[in-house]
Amino acid sequence: MQKITFNNITSILKLASPLIANNLAIAGIQVTDALMAGQLGPKELAAVAVGGSIWFLIFQAYNGMMMAMSPIVARLFGEKKEQLIGRYSRQACLMSFFIGVIVILLIKQFITILLEAVGIDIEFRHLVIEFTTTIIYGAPGIFLFLVFRYTTEGIGFTRPVMYSSVLALILNILLNYTFIFGNFGAPKLGVLGCGLASAISMWLVFFYLSCYVFMNPRYKKLKIFEKATAFRLTIMREILKLGIPISISVTAEAGLFSAVSIMIGTLGAIITSANQIALNVITVTFMIPLAISAATTVKVGQSLGKSDNNQARVYAYTGVFICGLFMLISSCLLLLIRGEIIDLYTNNKFIKDMAMNLLLVAAIFQIVDGIQIGAAGALRGYKDTKVPMIINLFSYWVLAFPLSYVLGKVYKLPPSFIWCGFVLGLSVAAILLTNRLNNVSASHQ
Repeated sequence: MQKITFNNITSILKLASPLIANNLAIAGIQVTDALMAGQLGPKELAAVAVGGSIWFLIFQAYNGMMMAMSPIVARLFGEKKEQLIGRYSRQACLMSFFIGVIVILLIKQFITILLEAVGIDIEFRHLVIEFTTTIIYGAPGIFLFLVFRYTTEGIGFTRPVMYSSVLALILNILLNYTFIFGNFGAPKLGVLGCGLASAISMWLVFFYLSCYVFMNPRYKKLKIFEKATAFRLTIMREILKLGIPISISVTAEAGLFSAVSIMIGTLGAIITSANQIALNVITVTFMIPLAISAATTVKVGQSLGKSDNNQARVYAYTGVFICGLFMLISSCLLLLIRGEIIDLYTNNKFIKDMAMNLLLVAAIFQIVDGIQIGAAGALRGYKDTKVPMIINLFSYWVLAFPLSYVLGKVYKLPPSFIWCGFVLGLSVAAILLTNRLNNVSASHQ
C-alpha cells in the first residue's frame, strides 16, 4: 500500500474545505439559537436545549439515510454513468418530502406524551413543546435539501453546499433577531420565534440549492430535472438498503448525546443550560472532522468507481489521520480556552463552573471521536454500512448509555460524570471501526 502523502492530504482537504464551512454554518445555527435564546433566561435556553436535541435526533436520522446518496453518486460518477444520477436524486426527493410530512404529523401528535414520559421539568416543558412543534415544519424542506447536498457532494463539487449553509446561518440570525425579540415590527415570540426562524431558514436554503442545481450547467448531464418521475421501488430499495444502516449508525451516536441531554433535562433548567453550552461547543469542533469524513467517503467511492483500489485505501487512511490530528488540536484548545468560550454564553457562575467541567471531559474524548468519524466515512465509501451499524449500536447503547444512566440516575452524580459514557462509547467505536476499515480495505486489494 502507498504511504499517506501531502498530495493525498491536500486532495481531501480541498474537497472538504467547503464542507467544513457548511458544517460550521450548521453548527453556527445551533450556537446562535442558544446564544439568542439564552438572552431570555435559563428556562428558555433549557427549552431550546431539549427541543433542539429532539429535532437534532430526527434530523440526523434522516441525514444518515440521505448520506447513502453520496457513495452511490460518487461510484456512478467514477464509472462515467452521470446520466443515471438524476434517477436516484428524483426518487430521493419523493421519499424526502413524504417522510418530512409524516414527521410533522407524528411530532405534533406525540411530543407532549414523550416529554411527560421522559420527565422533562414541568418548569419549562411548555416551552419545549412550543419550540419543537414549530421547528418541525421545516422538516420537508431540509430533507429535500439533503438530497441535493449529497448529490452535488457525490460528484465532488462541494462549494454550492457551503454557499447554502452560510446563507442559512445568516437568515437564521436575522430571523431569530426578528421573531425572538420582536424587531422590525414582528411580534415578540420568544422560544416559539426561535423555532419559527429555523423552520423558515430550512425551506429557504432548500429553494436556494435546488435553484442553483437547476440553473448551473455543471448539473445538466445528471438530468435531475429532465422529467417528472413516478416511484421506482428498485431505486428506493437500493437507497434504503444502504441508507438505513447509515441512519442507524449516525442516530446511535447522535441519539446517545440527545438521550443524555434529555436525561439531564430532568435535573432542572440551570443544569440543562450548562449541558447545552458544552454540547454547542463540541458540536462546533465535531463539524470539521465530520466534513473531512464526508470528503473521504467521496474520494474512496470515486477511486473504487475507477477500479483504483489501492488509491481508495490510501484516501481511507488519510481521512482517518486528518480527523484524528484535528481533534488532537481541538482537545488542546478546549483545555486552554474553554473558560473564555463559556463566557460568551452566560454570566451565571454555577452554569459556567459546570460547563467548564463538562468541556474537560470533552477534551478527553475529542481524539477518539475524530478517529471513529474518519473511519466511518471511509467505510461508507466502500459501501460497508451493516457492520459499522452494529459496532455503533454496541458502543453507544450497550456500553455508553447504560454507564451514563447508572452514573446519573442510580448514583445521581454530576453531569461531568454522566459524560463519562461518551468517553467509553467513542473509544470502543474508534477501535472497532478502525479495525473494520483495515479488514475491508485489505479485502479490496
